[in-house]
Amino acid sequence: MTDIVVLHDKIHGLDPEDYAETIREACPDQEVAVAYTPDQRERYVTAASVATGYQIDPELVKKSDTLEVFACTFAGTDHLPLDVLNEANVTVTNASGVHGPNIAEQVLGYILSDVRNLRQAWEQNERGEWNHFQGGELRGATATVIGMGPIGTEIIARLNDFGVKTIGIRYTPDKEGNADEIVGFDQTLDAATRSDYLILACPLTETTDNLIDEQVFNGLPTDAMLINVARGPVVDTDALVSALRGNDIQNAALDVTDPEPLPGDHPLWNLQNCLITPHNAGHTPKYWKRCTDILVDAIEDL
Repeated sequence: MTDIVVLHDKIHGLDPEDYAETIREACPDQEVAVAYTPDQRERYVTAASVATGYQIDPELVKKSDTLEVFACTFAGTDHLPLDVLNEANVTVTNASGVHGPNIAEQVLGYILSDVRNLRQAWEQNERGEWNHFQGGELRGATATVIGMGPIGTEIIARLNDFGVKTIGIRYTPDKEGNADEIVGFDQTLDAATRSDYLILACPLTETTDNLIDEQVFNGLPTDAMLINVARGPVVDTDALVSALRGNDIQNAALDVTDPEPLPGDHPLWNLQNCLITPHNAGHTPKYWKRCTDILVDAIEDL
């Protein structure tokens, strides 16, 4: 009998079979199977007590008399049939927090590349050109991080280590946090005017949809950098293009875009002051290990 079924949902290019093996090592007393086909999904989900993957068919949830936990391997759960899972008394966990360390490191990479002017170094290296150039210093800069969940908190921790003054923006500013200053979303524009780096690490909600608009870009200092590791629509893309073209801000680093994937003929690709990575900040070789830790905690709580 199968105790835990791993649904063969690839995420960040990682093989779910490796996830299953990690679970087997952590839960040697559990029978773990991987469901590759629709038939296997139905057979295993309707017999297992625990299922894990990116998504789950609501019809299979209804058919199962044994399912107790669904461990989603994605931080968000908006795509899940939560009503059906709730009606079936299935506990749902997500992968919140698994991305924190690696995304924070990617943000730091963007910032250090900017402040030390490494783009120019790479360009000169390609030309075989030995010319000295100037770089800046991160210590003493001010960074605003919008979103103080697991990812935002990790970003702030790393910036604190570099002597950066940090402003955190969250829905409940009265909560404690690791930023030097914590404010609400209604203070976004004010925080932007004081920021060398504006870092987006928030979920996409009614509040954050197009939060970074023309008004915010006008408020940012002209030498400021925008970093988006949240969701593309948090930024008004047309306003961003205009701000970059007009040098209203110095540059931007985007791991997410709107639209996404970004079409090859989009103007953002042609801007020298915009670095785009293909939504890969979430990748880490430790992804399945962290997902397994969450899964084990959920099993222990049964």
